[in-house]
Amino acid sequence: MLDKTLRMNLLYDFYQSLLTQKQRKYMSLYYLDDFSLGEIAEAFEVSRQAVYDNIKRTEAMLEEYEAKLMLLAKFEQRTELLTQIKEAIESNATPEEIMSMLDSLEKLD
Repeated sequence: MLDKTLRMNLLYDFYQSLLTQKQRKYMSLYYLDDFSLGEIAEAFEVSRQAVYDNIKRTEAMLEEYEAKLMLLAKFEQRTELLTQIKEAIESNATPEEIMSMLDSLEKLD
């Protein structure tokens, strides 16, 4: 499993358009720019607890979106299949084996 920061960054990439402007800003500062909760709180003139609560709610929302839409899971599966196809081509796999992998790739969408 991906570490939490990497996972949140990927989920943010896929689902940021579903977040409010404030949620996007907090998540961007916290995960992408590595700001502390205190730095974000100071910049927005809110309490550190308010920033923490907002980030935790947003993380939960991103996980809910992923559970329903599975964009990250499908991306990871696509990436894995593409790697397998490249390796199969390099190792002179049979056309049937390659077509089977391509069929699996098409079924992901």
